[in-house]
Amino acid sequence: MNAKRNRKREKSGRRVVVKVGTALITGGGGRLNLETMASLVSQIARLRADGWLMSLVSSGAVAAGRGALPESAGYRNIPMRQALAAIGQGRLMNVYEQLFGWYDVQVAQALLTGRDINDREGYLNIRNTLTGLMDYGIVPIINENDVVSVDELGGRSFGDNDMLSAMVANIVDADMLIMLGHVSGLFTGDPRADPNARLVPEVAAFTDEIAALAGPPSDGRGRGGMVTKLQAARLAASSGVRVVIAGGGTPNVIPRLLEGERIGTRFPAAVTRIESRKRYLMSQMRGSEAVTIDDGAVGALAFQNRSLLPVGVTGVVGEFERGAVVTVSNARGQPVAGGISNYGSQDVRRIKRMRSDMIERTLGHYYGDEVIHRDNLVIFDHPNEAPV
Repeated sequence: MNAKRNRKREKSGRRVVVKVGTALITGGGGRLNLETMASLVSQIARLRADGWLMSLVSSGAVAAGRGALPESAGYRNIPMRQALAAIGQGRLMNVYEQLFGWYDVQVAQALLTGRDINDREGYLNIRNTLTGLMDYGIVPIINENDVVSVDELGGRSFGDNDMLSAMVANIVDADMLIMLGHVSGLFTGDPRADPNARLVPEVAAFTDEIAALAGPPSDGRGRGGMVTKLQAARLAASSGVRVVIAGGGTPNVIPRLLEGERIGTRFPAAVTRIESRKRYLMSQMRGSEAVTIDDGAVGALAFQNRSLLPVGVTGVVGEFERGAVVTVSNARGQPVAGGISNYGSQDVRRIKRMRSDMIERTLGHYYGDEVIHRDNLVIFDHPNEAPV
C-alpha cells in the first residue's frame, strides 16, 4: 500500500498532453466513433485518478457537425466547414462531457487560435487558465477555434491540431506529449503498401533522412499527416518535452507509455524544461523593463521556489503591459531573475509593498496574488545571464 502511495506521489503534478486527430476518433469515417472515444477517455480518467495532470487536444468538431447537414452539402468549402465546426464543437464537447462524466471527471473547453498564442497577454491568459484547470484536476479539452480561424480549415496552420498540441505542451510545461493516430508511429515506408516497412523506434535527431520518411501530407478526413506530426514533435522536443507518436487503437496505449513501455516512435527532449523556459524568457527580456525587490523576496525566489508577491516589490523600471517579460533586480540593481508579469507597470507601482489581499480593492481588478508566478519565473545563475 505504501509503495502504491509513493508511486502516486511521484506522478502527482506531472503534466501530460494527449492529442487525438480526426481520423482516429472517427475511425476513418465521417462520424464520431464513440467506442474509440470511450476507450481514450477511460485511459485518461484512470491516469488522472492516479495523480497525472491530463489535458486533451482533440480534433473532430467538423466531423461531429456533419450529421446535422445533408451529405450533398459541400464540405470542402471553407464557410461550410466553419459552419460545421460551429455546429459540431458543442456536440463534440457534449460527447466528452458524458464520457468523462462516467468517471466523475470534470472537463473544460478551450478554443485557441495562433493569434491567441502569439499575443503576449493571450499567451499568459492561456497558460494560467490551462495550468490552473489541470492543477484542480479538471481535464481541459482543447481545439482550434475553427469558427474564427480559417487557416486550419484551409490546411495551412496547425495541421489537424498537431502543431497546436506541441504549442500547448510547451505552454503548460508538459512532461510528455502523446500524439495518437491511426498509424503506429514513423515507419521506413508506407506500412499499408510496403510489407518491409519497419517502425522507427526512436528519433534522436531531425535529419533530412527522417523528414523524407514522413511522406506527403494527409489526404484523408484529417488535415495533418506524418509531416505535421514530425514538425510538431520537433517543436515540442526542442522545448524540453518528450514526445511519442503511437497508434491510438493500441490497448491501454496511454498508461503503457507513461509507465515507460516502448510503443510507437519516441522523440527525446532536446533540452530540459527549465533550460527551455529560461531560453524563452531570456530571449523576450529587455533590460529597460524591470522590477526591483528586497532581499527577503530574493531569498524566497532563489532558495524557496516561491512566486514574487507585491509585498516584496520595491520599485518599477520602465513601462510595460501585462504579459511582458521583465527583469527582476535586487536592491543593488543586480539582475537576479526574470519572468512574465501578471500586471502592467502602472499596476505594479500601485500595489508594490502591499499584501496580496489588497490587490483587487486597490486596482479594481485581479489577475492573481503574484506579480510573477513561480511557473513563469527563471532564476539567473549569475548576473551576466541577464539581458542588457
